[in-house]
Amino acid sequence: MAEKVYFYHAGCDVCADAERQFVENLDKNKLKIERVNLAEEPAKRAEAEAAGVKTVPAFVIAGKPYHINFGANLSDLK
Repeated sequence: MAEKVYFYHAGCDVCADAERQFVENLDKNKLKIERVNLAEEPAKRAEAEAAGVKTVPAFVIAGKPYHINFGANLSDLK
């Protein structure tokens, strides 16, 4: 069974680049990737914060946040 991974982003250029570089190259047989655009789904911001996400783009893998690059603070998305 594939492990669920969350990719939180805001649709910005930095996030789009991270999506091209990382998300598109992950093994979809091992990982089930849920892409969450917080600019389009602001209700999911609390979910991202609860998972430890501080900035986007970021992954949450096995319950731990991994920040890739700096696109935006979650507080900037309010």
